[in-house]
Amino acid sequence: MALLHDSNETSYLLPPNNADWEEKGIPDFVYEQKELIVEGIQWPRNAPSTLDTLSLSRFDSALCSAWRQRVELGLFRYRLGELQTQTLPGAVGFVAQLNVERGVQRRRPQNIKSVRQAFDPEQFNFNKIQPGEVLFRLHRKPNDCSAAQQEDILVMINVSPLEWGHVLLVPEPTQGLPQRLLPGVLRAGLETVLLSSHPGFRVGFNSLGGLASVNHLHLHGYYLAHRLPVEGAPSEPLDPGGHLYLLQALPAPGFLFYASRPGPDLETLISRVCRATDYLTDHEIAHNLFVTRGAPPGKASPSSTLTGVRVILWARKSCFGIKEGEAFNVALCELAGHLPVKTSQDFSSLTEEAALALIQDCLLPPAQADEVQEALVALMAQEEV
Repeated sequence: MALLHDSNETSYLLPPNNADWEEKGIPDFVYEQKELIVEGIQWPRNAPSTLDTLSLSRFDSALCSAWRQRVELGLFRYRLGELQTQTLPGAVGFVAQLNVERGVQRRRPQNIKSVRQAFDPEQFNFNKIQPGEVLFRLHRKPNDCSAAQQEDILVMINVSPLEWGHVLLVPEPTQGLPQRLLPGVLRAGLETVLLSSHPGFRVGFNSLGGLASVNHLHLHGYYLAHRLPVEGAPSEPLDPGGHLYLLQALPAPGFLFYASRPGPDLETLISRVCRATDYLTDHEIAHNLFVTRGAPPGKASPSSTLTGVRVILWARKSCFGIKEGEAFNVALCELAGHLPVKTSQDFSSLTEEAALALIQDCLLPPAQADEVQEALVALMAQEEV
């Protein structure tokens, strides 16, 4: 990736001596609403080969330079090389990647038994990470155009990365928040997507029971230099006001929310999404969420048309713990069409049909899915006009 450098910019790099890391403190990445980029972000025609030559934003430069340094310092569980990648033949366009190290070396999931499980300070949490794992504190300047004050969010490395630049967005860890989506961290996730000028920077959330492995509130963010089917997949409105859409395409039907610009549109989207995830959590329904640049709702659009932000929400069966022996586990990226595969044998033999079978086995039974859809439509209808 081509990174922009500014000699007056805050340094997000650690001092050479690790004894000085804690003393240095966590640098702030302070941004303004005018830095949120909506228009002009497109996939190159010959993507992904030209992505290394893109001029990236100030946010991309800060994240990538700091992330790369942590790689050199050995703060990850494994060194992520260039991942073997293939697009599976078929109508969906699954992007499969071989990531053996993540399958073997990632931290074992916590013992989770409920979507509503309380935070447990005795379990691993983000107050227990090593010095140097935090890249910076994300902080938005107050803005008269914004209805909400953004809370500070720590951006830290995921020590078992699934792709380049894999980070976690974590509200102040000492609050001990359980893994239940809140407006502040969702706003931060949406805004990081808009702060990036890379079309493949995505953000997502796994609920408890939706393969979240740590019960401490966090989102995932990472770069993937490939288009995904959910960017331009067709959808139909589920309510007359156009507040909620059904994403119809494979790999899995999901609820689609869309905003074309920052400001009030984004705040409305945040409110709608969090009301939906609150309903799912309160009813013990596991869920996954994926944020990507994409096309407006409606008919299928070319995946190069990235005119706004899509948030896709999937309600699914609860799954507590990692299933051994499967090619991949179904969470936020798999539902969006990105498949990190655990073994060389599975990577070479995986077909679209087999991938769809694994994913659809994790979805709600039709009767329960219809019930959830009716409930969310009713929730959206309660919105004040």
